[in-house]
Amino acid sequence: MADPGQPQVTQPPRQARSAGSGLVLGADGLARPRWASVHEDLRRYYGTEWGLPVRDEPGVFERLALEGFQSGLSWATILRRREGFRRAFAGFDPEVVAAFGAADVDRLLADTGIIRHRGKIEATLSNARATLELRTQSGIGARGDLGPGAGLAELVWSYRPGRSPAPRSPEEVPTTSAESIALAAELKRRGFRFVGPTTMFALMEAIGIVDTHLLGSHRRGSSGLWDRSGAPLPLAPAGPAPE
Repeated sequence: MADPGQPQVTQPPRQARSAGSGLVLGADGLARPRWASVHEDLRRYYGTEWGLPVRDEPGVFERLALEGFQSGLSWATILRRREGFRRAFAGFDPEVVAAFGAADVDRLLADTGIIRHRGKIEATLSNARATLELRTQSGIGARGDLGPGAGLAELVWSYRPGRSPAPRSPEEVPTTSAESIALAAELKRRGFRFVGPTTMFALMEAIGIVDTHLLGSHRRGSSGLWDRSGAPLPLAPAGPAPE
């Protein structure tokens, strides 16, 4: 038993025992990749959100916007400002954001609660308008078989691959895929910005379209959409967004 009169020292995370795993054992005994082990916000995000399915339009639009803002920055920087982003962009409601004008851009550029990058702010507004436009278009999606009534979430999810990666180490985690390249091209064709193949692969990882949790991670297979080997499991119909 520790002496209550002595200061308590938090032990640094230990590298997981399996050689080359790229995993770190936390004080809770759970193995995580190094990027998810350096900050409590990242540990929480990795353990409760990253890689779980997001299939509603506002949710996908939010992740699309945040991945764009993250370009060139650390994800921890975005997480620390996430509530600020949600306040500034009306909860990432595409219909509200699409109506933002020049005065809103000026307001956002003065908002210290977000990343004040004019290009990324203007891209988010433009992407909201493109999101609304998608609802009326035909021939969208990976097979060109989605029509009016489908939208951003359906388009993005149509690029779910036949198999997911099964990385054993960080070096085996891809940064792009044939599907992310095709998704980026379609979104650009439909007026979206800050949607390069690497950014789109990061989006696909974040919302469960692929599972790039390392094989030794306790989160591998947590989406319920892939087994541990990367084989697909049935995709249930999308339900309403959670409250």
